[in-house]
Amino acid sequence: MSRVAKKPIALPKGVECQVKDDAVTVKGPKGTLAMSAPAEVDIAIEGGEIKLSARTAAATKMAGTARALISNMVTGVSEGYQRKLELVGVGYRAAVQGKDLNLTLGFSHPVVYTAPEGITITVPAQTEILIAGADKQQVGEVAAKIRAFRPPEPYKGKGVRYSGEQITLKEAKKA
Repeated sequence: MSRVAKKPIALPKGVECQVKDDAVTVKGPKGTLAMSAPAEVDIAIEGGEIKLSARTAAATKMAGTARALISNMVTGVSEGYQRKLELVGVGYRAAVQGKDLNLTLGFSHPVVYTAPEGITITVPAQTEILIAGADKQQVGEVAAKIRAFRPPEPYKGKGVRYSGEQITLKEAKKA
């Protein structure tokens, strides 16, 4: 058994988990998430905890992966996930109109990104973007797509970056 899978997942108050027909569904105050359970992994709910066990020796790794994914689902529906992006550059701005994120990133046209279902995008300041949602993978994917519109360049560091991301700057040419 993997070390990760041995640890049970505690269900916080207001969070329900159901396992049926090889599908795991987690409901909470922030929404509902579902995933298909691996065939080689047994999932049991006992006394407010989710316990996983592998049926075969070859499935021990899958049990650890399934435990991590279910744990992320439980955290997502109870607390949610957030990702913060920063715009660095003269004239780089962000604004939200409904579900659309309008970005001015130095192109000849504004970049418009429509948020997918389950994701909320807010702009606390013109140079900050806050992405929130219950699905950890989806929040990360949306943040990566927005960052890909103008990734930080290595000479001045201008572009869209994750909050706290370190950009290694290159030295400019010497005359």
